[in-house]
Amino acid sequence: MSLSGLIPADLSLFATAALAVVALIAATARGFSGFGAALIFMPLASSFATPRLVAPLLLVIDFVSMAPTVPAAWHEADRRATAVIAAGALVGVPLGTWFLTRLDPVTVRWIITGFVVALLALLISGWRYRGKDYAALSVAVGAVSGFCSGVAQTGGPPIVGYWLGRPIAPKVARANIVLFFGASDCFAMVSYAASGLITWDSLKLSLLIGPVYALGVALGASLFGRASEQMFRVICYALIAIAVIAGLPALDGVLGRG
Repeated sequence: MSLSGLIPADLSLFATAALAVVALIAATARGFSGFGAALIFMPLASSFATPRLVAPLLLVIDFVSMAPTVPAAWHEADRRATAVIAAGALVGVPLGTWFLTRLDPVTVRWIITGFVVALLALLISGWRYRGKDYAALSVAVGAVSGFCSGVAQTGGPPIVGYWLGRPIAPKVARANIVLFFGASDCFAMVSYAASGLITWDSLKLSLLIGPVYALGVALGASLFGRASEQMFRVICYALIAIAVIAGLPALDGVLGRG
């Protein structure tokens, strides 16, 4: 199959190139900082293609890229605690998917903007939950993360903020996070497929954008250690802020996207 055969009929060559560039930037940020890919990718990518295409696209390419890390996380994680919080995602993901399939694309883009601004504020604040570990609270956090993932693939910050503040070893916390998102992505795959969001167009496009995303992750990982973690975080926060502003639906006419 030629490269042109991987591009959906209603997606221009320019928009496809723009998606590839955004994926490279977002993946590079994730590679060197460990977070931020969806918060950069979704606001910008959804300004070049419908959220109903780019959300499943990101889900597929990110799921493939993180799959190799799940087996190790399975052995290192607190599987019982992860199962409790994943139970919330089992409810939140289908609800977010429902909103993604029912709302007007521009409305979804404004929701994505709101989510990303709120999650960026959460990341910058450095907030960590340090209270007691209640099952109901864990389920609620999982549901919020699942909802954000279902509608915009932006479920990371609530989970990171919750688990990195728990009195557990950092290695276990990271494994919990990886295992949770392995489960959450599986829920999203089923939910998106059942809702008709995972189409041949999104799968073919993932074959084109996926390698670029993988290249970005590798590039970002290679940059790790060449500057301070604080500097990389500042760069990542700045990229997220730029993505939010550049992806605003209100700027479509100004930027020639209308």
